[in-house]
Amino acid sequence: MNQTIVSYLSKYEFYKTLLGLFGGNESLLAFVIYLIVALIIIGFCATVGGLGTFAERKISADLQARIGPNRVGPYGLLQMLADGIKLITKEDIMPYAADKFLFYLAPLLALVGVFATLAVFPWSSGFAMSDLNVGVFYLVAISSLVGLAVFLGGYSSNSKWSMLGGMRGASQIISYEIPVTLSILAIVLLAGGMGFGTIVAQQKGLPFNWFIFHNPFTFIAFFVFFTGALAETNRAPFDLPEAESELVSGYNTEYTGMRFGFFALAEYIEVFVVSGVAVALFLGGSNLPVNIEVDFLPLQFVEVIIFVTKAALLYYVVIWIRWTLPRLRVDQLMSICWKYLTPIAIFNLVGCAIWMVAFNGKSLAELIFGH
Repeated sequence: MNQTIVSYLSKYEFYKTLLGLFGGNESLLAFVIYLIVALIIIGFCATVGGLGTFAERKISADLQARIGPNRVGPYGLLQMLADGIKLITKEDIMPYAADKFLFYLAPLLALVGVFATLAVFPWSSGFAMSDLNVGVFYLVAISSLVGLAVFLGGYSSNSKWSMLGGMRGASQIISYEIPVTLSILAIVLLAGGMGFGTIVAQQKGLPFNWFIFHNPFTFIAFFVFFTGALAETNRAPFDLPEAESELVSGYNTEYTGMRFGFFALAEYIEVFVVSGVAVALFLGGSNLPVNIEVDFLPLQFVEVIIFVTKAALLYYVVIWIRWTLPRLRVDQLMSICWKYLTPIAIFNLVGCAIWMVAFNGKSLAELIFGH
């Protein structure tokens, strides 16, 4: 069922009690609910971003037979707090010849671009800030702000290393948006709508109902999407915009303190966002492994746990890939996008359209098992 968290909660008796406390002003109550949920989501994702740095260090340490952070807190879990305090207390330095307005705007734009995508995140069948009927279009559009932030960060710094990193980031993100968007369109074609609620609702039941297993074209589309998402988030082996062996630190070389921290936080939250989008589009979203209507409030929290767990597993894969594969050259990066991923994505989109016509929209499992 496509709905927002307010429309879902309005079915329960306690909502009417709350409405009475607000003097029957439903708009005010809805605003308060949205505000509380938004703060919870932002706090959760900020924590995920912090834990992402911890996970990065621990997983890389395991892959390289090291220990990793183990001094601050149990198992080094409080290392992210120590890093946060260090960034907050560091001096905020700006190059003399930098464009002050754009220099300060870029890291904020990166965070805004990431947090704004959470407005259409399908945490569960009932817990969503907004189930726009153009949710996929909104997400693709608003996430482009991150690419703009990367370019502006490099451009405004008035540094050759930063400028090169910003230009790399802009060309990379713009290029890889094409195969990613084409892969998303294949799923939109199958679901019959661009709302995340509609897309997730089509994948109820056991895993063979997930869109990744719908037909051979969507199976390939998942890997095209995931590869493109790695490039859009500047993750290795596509981390050319901040290649420390070539550009010192790339587009964020001249940033210090918490402004540098904003870029890092935005990157780690964006990894969770693209993992969540992959889960919603291809891996069944928050659906329980049974085809039932979830009208029992505690089950909504179970769905949230399912969604976050799937996204966390993909998060692990993203980190795993970073510490396994070497960085690509710039020409290799662009060749993979334009010579391979984009043609494959177009082939998948056309293939899905033909599949829909030839088999009346039935999945591979429905054709084999007849249900």
